Amino acid sequence: MSLSFYDAAIVAGIAATVIFLVVRVKKGGIPGLYTKSIASFCFIATALAATNKNSTFIGYASLIIFGLVMGMLGDIWLDLKWIQLESKDSYLYSGFISFLVGHLFYISAVYLYSPWTALSFAAAVAGAVVIAVIATLMEKPLKMNYGKFKTILFLYSLVLAFTVTSSVVTAIITRGETVWVVMSVGAVLFLLSDLVLSGIYFGEGKNTPANVVVNHVLYYMAQFIMASTIFFIK
Repeated sequence: MSLSFYDAAIVAGIAATVIFLVVRVKKGGIPGLYTKSIASFCFIATALAATNKNSTFIGYASLIIFGLVMGMLGDIWLDLKWIQLESKDSYLYSGFISFLVGHLFYISAVYLYSPWTALSFAAAVAGAVVIAVIATLMEKPLKMNYGKFKTILFLYSLVLAFTVTSSVVTAIITRGETVWVVMSVGAVLFLLSDLVLSGIYFGEGKNTPANVVVNHVLYYMAQFIMASTIFFIK
């Protein structure tokens, strides 16, 4: 049986991610940036392929694709942080902002295409605030130093957490509608990925090959799952 464009995009994405991880751990630098960009392009290709299979919800698909594009840009900025050290702070800020905007697209997709209520919205906001505050307060207990990035980290944590809580609450009120369950899984994986990334960036002795691999495996799983929600929206 021949592979569809959607299946081929996922297979290519897995292969590209594995190649990137090998290059990132062994070489890093410009080769790591190039291979990471290719892997990130693959989750956009997956979203386009999913749109081709389920073209009814173009608006939803567009929001997810815009979010993925911002994710790819964030990937590039964050890798440039390790390459052009004289501008590392600017690239780090750019990365955070790109991912923050990407999550705003994901959140918009939830609230424009689901039967949310004032109560479910309030519950999602409250949950996001709690998660963001806990993440900020755990700086010292986890032996991290956010320094001048504390404000942008709080804002990013708040928006990321809102992606998680919006997806989960929506999955609950729709009684497990597939698209929102899938998005919830992707959002939680994104959150776990960024928890590992925070240790790499702001912790001592945590920038290890093992943590780099775990971070990126969780991240690419999250983005490919986000892309795949287009296939499940009904």
